[in-house]
Amino acid sequence: MNAAYQNSAYGASSLGGYLEQKALSAGPLELVAMLYAKAISELQEARRQLAARNISLRSKAISKACDVIGELDGSLNMEIGGELSLRLRSLYRYCLVRLLDANLQQADEPLVEVLGLLATLSEGWQSIAKSEPIIEPAPAGRWEAENDSVNHANSWTL
Repeated sequence: MNAAYQNSAYGASSLGGYLEQKALSAGPLELVAMLYAKAISELQEARRQLAARNISLRSKAISKACDVIGELDGSLNMEIGGELSLRLRSLYRYCLVRLLDANLQQADEPLVEVLGLLATLSEGWQSIAKSEPIIEPAPAGRWEAENDSVNHANSWTL
């Protein structure tokens, strides 16, 4: 995001509110996809700042990408996810080590490597999110509990 836009009336605060609202209304798969998109965006920014030799902004972008990867790692359910969760945890932790290497060595290669890994994972999550069945909301007006024999404790009408 360029500085002129970010500092404008439509910049950071408006965009932040939009993204916050989008995150609040997103499903779990959408949230994961959003996290991948954010990490990828930060890594692209880190590469731009590395090329511009801006150490502080490069470090800031790498730090943000690490935070996002930490969120992805923290969201893993090791009990339910089993082997997949274990493999993702290993991959996320590998990515974090490579990002630390990139920051310490001021090198582009680890950034490119992690960017490629996250892009591949992001594509997979996006395809899963697209194939997720859409659950239609119940028609507005009347809802009745399926197991309510009296049919008055858990029902409402408009």
